[in-house]
Amino acid sequence: MSDAIATNKKAYQNLFLSEKWECGIELKGSEVKSVRAGEVNFKDAYVEGDKGELWICNLHIAPYAQASYLNPDPDRRRKLLLHAKEVKRITGLLTQQRSTCVPTRIYLNKRGWVKVEIAIGQGKKLYDKRADIKRRESDREMARAVRRKA
Repeated sequence: MSDAIATNKKAYQNLFLSEKWECGIELKGSEVKSVRAGEVNFKDAYVEGDKGELWICNLHIAPYAQASYLNPDPDRRRKLLLHAKEVKRITGLLTQQRSTCVPTRIYLNKRGWVKVEIAIGQGKKLYDKRADIKRRESDREMARAVRRKA
């Protein structure tokens, strides 16, 4: 896998992510140029199932500045490209209580194609978020102490 173009940091903060999938995304030509330029915003993006297909909603891809006036809507629904077995598995997991599917990152694979990583997650409670912050701070403190000793 290549370096990420954009990462959904809020998904990691607000959800316990369990299973992840790599999938393609159906884009128009000017959208691909915007994605390569990093003009992607994950705010409130989610994945929904509809008639045996998965769609990514509220993923904002800014219009490409050098494209013509015929740019597609930046917030339109975009189809995710997965095998039928994977779609069935994801929609089955989505029907479970309190689970959601969110995009976690967008990147270019080795062939130069835009790929989206999606993950199934369950919401964290406030005390879970606080525990994560506490663990992160203690890890930083330990790393600082090790650097001072060495």
